[in-house]
Amino acid sequence: MSEVVAWRPDVPGLTEVLHAHFTDHVYPAHTHEAWTLLLVDDGAVRYDLDRHAHGATRTLVTLLPPGVPHDGRSSSPAGFRKRVLYLEPATLGSGRVDRSVDQPAFDDGALRDRLSALHGALAPGGDLLEAESRLAFVLERLRQHLDRAVVAPPDVRDDVLADRVRDLLDARLAEGMSLAEAAALLGVHPTSLVRSFTRRHGLPPHRYLTGRRIDLARRLLLAGMPAAEVATAAGFADQSHLTRHFRRMLATTPVAYARSARSG
Repeated sequence: MSEVVAWRPDVPGLTEVLHAHFTDHVYPAHTHEAWTLLLVDDGAVRYDLDRHAHGATRTLVTLLPPGVPHDGRSSSPAGFRKRVLYLEPATLGSGRVDRSVDQPAFDDGALRDRLSALHGALAPGGDLLEAESRLAFVLERLRQHLDRAVVAPPDVRDDVLADRVRDLLDARLAEGMSLAEAAALLGVHPTSLVRSFTRRHGLPPHRYLTGRRIDLARRLLLAGMPAAEVATAAGFADQSHLTRHFRRMLATTPVAYARSARSG
């Protein structure tokens, strides 16, 4: 039995997302152009990488380098369930390939949590700024592992930078701004931008932006604009995207919110 769902996310650095459940499938030896970043959610996987035997389990984050042959099979008849990201080669660099061959798995709960949260942000209709932010922290941690230099997160504080980011987001509520664009414009690393903003304003940039968009949507709904038009005007992908965030924030739908105001 096999269940496979795959899509190409609109996030720089990622080429594909794959979620799969396999019972009796056996991967033949093959290579990828991309880095393969693997989470096993159920079961376990046995694989050979460059003719050396390895295993992937629920506690590990597995990273297979581009261009290196590997295969894969379940460790038990029950099969396995996995989530995979394929990263463009430049995200981690060719100079780290040999290090990944030597150590393709990391027992790092913090990294696993970051990666799992990234998968959530990459679901269809997800928030681009959130996905970019989460990817930046995953890549930061992976580079540290590959460079054998895992350190605690830096205590970043730059209130001037944080306020400049806030001003950029406020000025572009509807059209938004990618993390890469903001970091390049301000001349900082993406993770430094997110850390500075979060420390100064108490929440990460993507949550701040979503909250401001919900505020705008509320005003437009109360002014009588139809919910479908409000979604676009407030920077959401479509009405269902607006509804999901609106319900999370206010426990009601945009349509019901507007209707309640007319009733009052």
